[in-house]
Amino acid sequence: MMRGPSPYLVLPVFFLLFCFTASCNELRRVYIVYLGEHKGLRTGREILEDHHSLLRSVKNSEEEALNSVVYSYKHSINGFAALLTEEEATKLSEMEQVVSAFPGEARWSPHTTRSWEFIMQEEGLQGWELEWMTSKAKLGKEVIVGVVDSGVWPESQSFGDAGMGPIPERWKGICQEGDAFDSSNCNKKIIGARYYLKGYEAYYGSLNRTYAYRSPRDHDGHGTHTASTVAGRVVPGVSALGGFARGTAAGGAPLARLAIYKVCWPIPGPNPNIENTCFDADMLAAFDDAIGDGVHVLSVSIGASGVPPKYSNDGIAIGALHAAKHGIVVACSAGNDGPAPATVSNLAPWMITVGASSIDRAFDSLVLLGNGVTIKGQTVTPYVLKSSELYPLVYAGDAVVPGTPGNVSGQCLPNSLDAKKVRGKIVVCLRGSGLRVAKGLEVKRAGGAAIILGNAVANGNEIPVDAHVLPGTAVSSDDAIAILKYINAARRPSAKIGSARTVLGVTPAPVMAAFSSRGPNRVEPNILKPDITAPGLNILAAWSESSSPTKLEDDHRSVKYNLYSGTSMSCPHVSAVAALLKSLHPDWSSSAIRSAMMTTAAVVNTRGAPLTDAAGQAAGPLELGSGHVRPNHASDPGLVYDASYEDYLLFACSSIGAQMDPSFPCPETSPSPSDLNYPSIAISDLNGSVTVRRTVTNVGPGATRYRVTVTEPTGVSVSISPGVLSFKRVGQKKSFSVTLKARGTPGKVYVAGSYTWSDGAHVVRSPIVVSVA
Repeated sequence: MMRGPSPYLVLPVFFLLFCFTASCNELRRVYIVYLGEHKGLRTGREILEDHHSLLRSVKNSEEEALNSVVYSYKHSINGFAALLTEEEATKLSEMEQVVSAFPGEARWSPHTTRSWEFIMQEEGLQGWELEWMTSKAKLGKEVIVGVVDSGVWPESQSFGDAGMGPIPERWKGICQEGDAFDSSNCNKKIIGARYYLKGYEAYYGSLNRTYAYRSPRDHDGHGTHTASTVAGRVVPGVSALGGFARGTAAGGAPLARLAIYKVCWPIPGPNPNIENTCFDADMLAAFDDAIGDGVHVLSVSIGASGVPPKYSNDGIAIGALHAAKHGIVVACSAGNDGPAPATVSNLAPWMITVGASSIDRAFDSLVLLGNGVTIKGQTVTPYVLKSSELYPLVYAGDAVVPGTPGNVSGQCLPNSLDAKKVRGKIVVCLRGSGLRVAKGLEVKRAGGAAIILGNAVANGNEIPVDAHVLPGTAVSSDDAIAILKYINAARRPSAKIGSARTVLGVTPAPVMAAFSSRGPNRVEPNILKPDITAPGLNILAAWSESSSPTKLEDDHRSVKYNLYSGTSMSCPHVSAVAALLKSLHPDWSSSAIRSAMMTTAAVVNTRGAPLTDAAGQAAGPLELGSGHVRPNHASDPGLVYDASYEDYLLFACSSIGAQMDPSFPCPETSPSPSDLNYPSIAISDLNGSVTVRRTVTNVGPGATRYRVTVTEPTGVSVSISPGVLSFKRVGQKKSFSVTLKARGTPGKVYVAGSYTWSDGAHVVRSPIVVSVA
């Protein structure tokens, strides 16, 4: 759950931290001062002196300037994090060499047996029996993937290094020691680990080590889950909670090396195990180190809720820009604020933004009602009811303590249920406010026998499974309504819940997850986000043994593997594909790798029908981007859309009117944001007609000829010139123009189409999204 820090914690912490440096008339907090790229070869001491010099210009003394530094970014990113007043930050932002100065806030939150097998079967392939992966990509053998998250549980079998060769020579990182973590916890799989919390502690004060290790060790579970999804070793006989999702667990690039960058920490409050946050200053330090350490891919399952910052004030966007300059692929989660539109985060075009979809696996649990009707639920709860007889059934809204607000009475919030009314009964709770697993905890506290969790209408048939602390299951929104109607009609409503079983081959699949954040892009609507979708619903992967499967403080179970849902889970799937492509094509740029995945993505499900959302409606580019990732197809895309660091700087000039690098002045007239050489086209407020240009690079056969076909968006004509591209050699580039003309579609209605280049062997598809003024 994404939630900002409590305002009640801020003032006491700031006064303790900052009053020794100056009078307390002005509050100081951490600001990031971003200066662009380092120029020339300079030592860390020279860089630090430059940063101190800037600080001395706004501070009262050299000592105060030195004491104010939180981080000095020195590898690729030029800038620093420092304790500043708003006035000091404003003065710095007005200096010519400063790109931006912005608060280093806690905007950010951390957003598998079957999933990889499903991806491969969807392409008509079988598990790991892939020639391109085994002999060409070598399962990512020499590729280093950096995971920016909540740390790692190094003892997991997923991180063993048996049979792995020497650490790649390009690796320059360290294995940082700390609480319950020393150099022996790194090996030939986890080749490095670091942690960052100066930004966090400047805000919250000293870390509470009851809920987190002051080291790269993961207390939460989230970082371990994402790291093993990217590059976990092949581990047979894995299951969750004693038998669910049994199979062989493996990451997508099981021989890739892992570098761990821990930046996420628990939010002090009532649920420190549940809620984590990640500060800009700490994340930017991690990006800076990762670039210097020599990673090839960065997997960042972290994002922001609410109004997204513009690129020059966005720690992840700044870090990803510098990573892209150094050829590092950055994959980021799209966010979990769907299905509402315009909720997608991580919006910069130099990163891959990943939505979440389902796989073909379910965990069926039958609910038998007293009227003989059977309803199919979903659960991974290992507990079963003591009796096979029917139990009394009650709706939570009819069993609350006096004073419970009517709008949340059916949601089983903490201390809301009347024990006299629920004891020994199955309680129907509704999704909405509060954590799903906490609702089961409330039923157990009040003496209920079991929980049936009903989906909200927005979630439809999509059911993230939970390991409840008592017998229970979850049902779709339609089935929840049917159960409530039965309760209202019956004199003595009753039910029983059957034990759950794992079911494979569920169709249709994939389906877009309701929680997956949607476009359009709120920072730059002329760039389509998300870019792509991948499995993110009920994914099994390694887990921290310091965290229970529910992460509730009152849940004392410990598991080695856990099922988890979110775009946090889909992001590392794409990061793994990027690692495999990096191994196959080490000379490809990060934009070429993104293009290969996007233009070969699937837009149909296993039935051959268009991909749908959780409500059964057709899903378009604002939900799924270019489509569902297909690794094998991405390995040989035919054509790619490439973009350089300078292209991105020009884009920033036109999009946000800002220099992202002081050495690259914005021209008097910048190209339209829509002209960035992106593998998709998004046009906002089309008025009349507009023409955009694209350039493709041939990465397929030397001599080949491509023809274009177009599926026009409703109410928009699309013409492409030329309609044929002929290539004589690998690496040759060809440009074309795309003209879109409005034909009277009502304003602000987004319509979608596509255009596709094909030479008979390769299909290179790009989505088109248009809103008409």
